[in-house]
Amino acid sequence: MHTFEVVRTEQLTRHMVRVVLGGSGKGTGFDTFTPIDSTDAYVKLVFVDDAVDVGALDQPLTQDSFTAVEHTVRTYTVRRADAQQREITIDFVVHGDHGVAGPWAAAATVGQRMFVMGPSGAYAPDPAADWHLLAGDEAALPAISAALEALPDDAIGKAFIEVAGPEDQIELIAPPGVDVAWIYRGGRADLIGDESAGDHAPLITAVKEAAWLPGQVQVFIHGEAQAVMHNLRPYIRKERGVDAKWAGSISGYWRRGRTEETFRQWKRELAEAEAK
Repeated sequence: MHTFEVVRTEQLTRHMVRVVLGGSGKGTGFDTFTPIDSTDAYVKLVFVDDAVDVGALDQPLTQDSFTAVEHTVRTYTVRRADAQQREITIDFVVHGDHGVAGPWAAAATVGQRMFVMGPSGAYAPDPAADWHLLAGDEAALPAISAALEALPDDAIGKAFIEVAGPEDQIELIAPPGVDVAWIYRGGRADLIGDESAGDHAPLITAVKEAAWLPGQVQVFIHGEAQAVMHNLRPYIRKERGVDAKWAGSISGYWRRGRTEETFRQWKRELAEAEAK
């Protein structure tokens, strides 16, 4: 368990807030945190009430230290880890007062503490691939952004990013040979009607109608689980016949109508059903 504090925040778009976490005290931040090379690196953020006396908990801090303390855990991509500045950057999707992490990020103040577990991760662009296909919604945008920046200058590929509207686009750094397409669903992901979500998410159509490039593709697709797991994954694995080695990073980051706790349960049930 790593102890960080808020260094600064930035409103990237109307629905996304960037929070930079650091910490200069002994035993905090990068004293214990070790970055990894995966561009989908993620951490688990442990939200604990500011009134809790952390000094009275087990030291050094572990997940078990918070057993008797009310807390909430949420999983987020590390947008950037800067070992020289001893900072990690996390971009939060904010939908008003809904949820735990979004409202926290929107109201975060300099010096506010945050407890972090991890990092973990498994994906990074493979230079052996002939081309790269990346797709996702706002939740996947940090990982897609990091992957685009990690691609070599001569990389070829396509990236599809679904957001509410033009105001939700951010500036991305990508090689000249990678086409980036912004897909608009017409509203917030948690409020949009079924006609533009789930099985009908515009991201699905954009990916399926895109020209398929020659050669070996490496695929990274994450986002809302119904759109990804029940639509895009079967398209990539079955219709396009992409082997698991090259399409192993396709999964849902979240699902409409579920908290992270119930989403994790849904993922376990799905994995058990697929294993039968």
